[in-house]
Amino acid sequence: MNVMSRYAGPIGESIVTDPVDGEAMPDGVAADGAAADGASAEINVAATKTDGLGCHAGAAEMKAAAQAAGKSELLERYAEDYPKGPHDQPQSMCPAFGSLRVGLRMRRTATILSGSACCVYGLTFVSHFYGARRTVGYVPFSSETLVTGKLFEDIRDAVYKLADPEHYDTIIITNLCVPTASGVPLDLLPNEINGVRIVGIDVPGFGVPTHAEAKDVLAGAMLEYARKEAELGPVQAPRGGRSERPTVTLLGEMFPADPVGINMMLEPLGLAAGPVVPTREWRELYAALDCEVVAAIHPFYKASIRQFDLAGRKTVGSAPVGHDGTETWLEAIGTACNVSRDKIDAAQNRFLPALTAALAATPSDARITVSGYEGSELLVARLLIESGARVPYVGTAVPRTPWSDLDREWLEAKGVRVQYRASLEQDFAAVDEFRPDLAIGTTPVVQKAKTMAIPSLYFTNLISARPLFGVAGAGSLAQVINAALANQARFDEMKEFFGDVGQGPGAGIWNDTPKDYPAFRDKYRKQIEAAAKKRKAEEMI
Repeated sequence: MNVMSRYAGPIGESIVTDPVDGEAMPDGVAADGAAADGASAEINVAATKTDGLGCHAGAAEMKAAAQAAGKSELLERYAEDYPKGPHDQPQSMCPAFGSLRVGLRMRRTATILSGSACCVYGLTFVSHFYGARRTVGYVPFSSETLVTGKLFEDIRDAVYKLADPEHYDTIIITNLCVPTASGVPLDLLPNEINGVRIVGIDVPGFGVPTHAEAKDVLAGAMLEYARKEAELGPVQAPRGGRSERPTVTLLGEMFPADPVGINMMLEPLGLAAGPVVPTREWRELYAALDCEVVAAIHPFYKASIRQFDLAGRKTVGSAPVGHDGTETWLEAIGTACNVSRDKIDAAQNRFLPALTAALAATPSDARITVSGYEGSELLVARLLIESGARVPYVGTAVPRTPWSDLDREWLEAKGVRVQYRASLEQDFAAVDEFRPDLAIGTTPVVQKAKTMAIPSLYFTNLISARPLFGVAGAGSLAQVINAALANQARFDEMKEFFGDVGQGPGAGIWNDTPKDYPAFRDKYRKQIEAAAKKRKAEEMI
């Protein structure tokens, strides 16, 4: 049966082909939110009226539904790995974007989403906006297929049709919010079909707080699969062959030049940089597991670290950032790998003077606030401080873990306020409180700072997209920081020219000169306060 037929009308037989990689989605698997084909099917109207669960339902209702549908253990594990709070969760894009990006970057890997059409459209749009060059498969649902369990059959049919070992090593199928809340059991899918691995994950917005942590959901699931494969017998070697030196697996996405620089710093220790997790192809997972130690460059990958623990691998926190971070990190890596004292000293003596010189050559004398949702915010703050900047506040959307304690302790000793699970309101408040010379943050923070005539930089595109470690990191970051600081005169000139145009009562489009009416604001403020008191009183009854 056509897996799309219960959702969309007929649009003709087709095969959607990736314009870059030539990967094809067979009949029955839609691409980028479009149905693949579809002979119309009769809809059970009664079933569509009994669902009552959809994107419009609140997070609490969907979580309760998921628990009732047998997903309690999954949600409990997510709550332990990715704790929320002190508020509900940071304001961020749909978390499934993170896991989607990981799958789309991997060679010979097909990605399928199952969720509401609006969610799938948004996810595929933003993934292609950020440069994805792979087709995204889509298995939609109707109220009938959701209620009757037919959705799982549709997913299984789609996976079987797609499992072609000539094109794929792996198929990743992701449940979004509604299928997860409805208990669609991806764990009942076969582990492999025709030699193609099948990896099913749930990434609901009500269970995974941020898209950064969703990367760990998929990375952890793939590491678990690869670990069990390796336990059963020989597996594929890395594309370039096994390293002659013991390796250090690098956990967390990073700028492509950073692993090269880290490898240079590891060479005097007799070690080499291993794969970066999340990996770019399946066979790299085996090499990642076959390491001497794991470097948690991004310290929130708890599911991945659990798999490394089960494989008997140690994990070291922090990163070789700046002078102090590099000194401590080389010491920790060397100790974890039983490297001799003289080799550790040799590595430190070789790189630390060069780092000191690089930091001194490009100083940044400014007050800077840092916020973001990538997970490397604490590392960036460390490098800024060693470059001469004053950083009063660091906000990160990811949670506190044992592997970020070294960075947190170092920053707090310098007088920095570190806020894990930072809300947008907390990031805004930091800009208001400290009035920085430069604000580094997410898009809303950048927008707010610019309206205050404060130079600002978008963390993801302008900070994460450059090296952070070693001599290259010290010089690269200072260049973009100092260039942004140099724009202060331009902001002052624009602020003086435009004044308060477009602000407060002058916002919007006016035919006459706008006037402020404070009495109206006071009236409606009192009405809102009275309504809030009434609701609170009713709740207490």
